[in-house]
Formats: sequence, C-alpha cells, structure tokens
Amino acid sequence: MTTHGILRVVNDPPRRRATYQDVLDAPAHMVAELIDGELRLQPRPAKPHAAATTALGEELGPPFKRGRGGPGGWILLDEPELHFGDDVLVPDLAGWRRERMPVLTDDEAFFTLAPDWVCEVLSRGTARTDRADKLPRYAQQGVGHAWLVDPILRTLEVLRLEQGRWLLLATHQGAERVRAEPFEALELELSILWADVVLSGG
Repeated sequence: MTTHGILRVVNDPPRRRATYQDVLDAPAHMVAELIDGELRLQPRPAKPHAAATTALGEELGPPFKRGRGGPGGWILLDEPELHFGDDVLVPDLAGWRRERMPVLTDDEAFFTLAPDWVCEVLSRGTARTDRADKLPRYAQQGVGHAWLVDPILRTLEVLRLEQGRWLLLATHQGAERVRAEPFEALELELSILWADVVLSGG
C-alpha cells in the first residue's frame, strides 16, 4: 500500500500461541492437540478408524499387557495425552515397556514420559498431521517404534527409529499375517482390523 509515494507495510497482528488451557476448553466431542503453539481439533474417529483402533488394542492387550499367550511386559493405552514441552499429542494407541513405566499413577491426567511405541490410525483429516507433524515429534522424544494403520487402504506401515530418523521396515496390507516390531512375538492377522467394516462401493 502506498500513500503519496511512501510505501506502507501493514503487518498482521501476531497470532496468539495456544496453551494447554485451550486444550482443556476444547469441546468434549473433539480430540484436541497442541503442535507448535497451534490448537488442532479433530472430530472423534469415523467407524473404520474406531473399529481398527479397537481391534488392534484387543489383539495386543492380552499377550503384551496381560501376558496371556504372550510375553507381557507392556502398558498399552488408548488415546493417552502426551506432553512434550509445549506440544500436546494424542496418539490413537501407545505403549510403554514396564521396565520404564511399571505402573500408572493418579497424580496427572497426562504423560511426560515418551512411549516406546505409538500407533496412529490414519483418516482423510488426520493423515497429513500424523505424518508431517506428529511423527517428527515422536522421533525427537525417542519413541522407538511407530505404526501407521490406514483402515481404508487396509495397510499397516511399521517404522523403527534409527539414529533419530524413521526407518520404514515394512508395509503390510489386506489379510496378511504379520510379525511386526516391537510386537513380533504375536502373529497378527491384519484382516481382524477391518473385519467388521464394509467400505462403500464394495
């Protein structure tokens, strides 16, 4: 913009950084996260997303959380709230080895200890954030393993942290039976994750 030949620069007012209070004030029907000072709100998962998340937790829980038919040694949780500095992330599933977190305490509603494994179930609205924003932050915190589950494409991507970077170990799909780190003691039938969902158009 110019006035009498003088260039005027109009600056937008600085954007207010969101805080944890914004997370607490978010509507109950939304999943609230803080990434780089920005409040991210996502609706609760659609049916394929919810079905895959629930089924995966049901498969991993008995052998790894309870030690029934498996080695045990893990605490596995749905949608834990993770605080990494100013960032607040909510993975769909997360797991801690019991040697690092033997028990849960009731002192706080969130976790500051990074998990050993996270799983993000991708949807059209969350895939970019899960990949571009959350995965790098999990890496910065030293999360050792990550799974990305796509219930529409019916795929599982298995990643391991190597020297601060994610290494894609494998991409599985459809009805494969897989042994995926860090839960390779279990042969997981992928078809169980989408068994109850009929996709539109087929």
